[in-house]
Amino acid sequence: MKIRSSTEFKIVGLIVALGIPLIAAPPAFAATGGDVSQVESFIQNVIKVIASLAGLIATGFFVAGGFTYITSSGNPEKLDQAKKTLIYSAIGLAIVVAAFVLANIVTSLATSAFGGQ
Repeated sequence: MKIRSSTEFKIVGLIVALGIPLIAAPPAFAATGGDVSQVESFIQNVIKVIASLAGLIATGFFVAGGFTYITSSGNPEKLDQAKKTLIYSAIGLAIVVAAFVLANIVTSLATSAFGGQ
């Protein structure tokens, strides 16, 4: 009789935990008489919330990088770390802004293509 390792039990437990909701979930039927503008406004609100949170996080990293830069006291390692933090937070913020703009463009194109307002 072979004794199983704890890693195997963890993997099986994870598969079972992720699979039960798929099996036990009730079927979802399409709603009749739905309104496309409701879906559009929901998606726009979700995108705005995510972009706002990403902006707040980027601002936090800007503050942390600036604080590290100021308090580095000429230490080259800390200066390099602070510069990397500032650069990476700027790149992340640029990606978030670009994604926000692209999502708004796609939403407006989809709205006009599917007959929304």
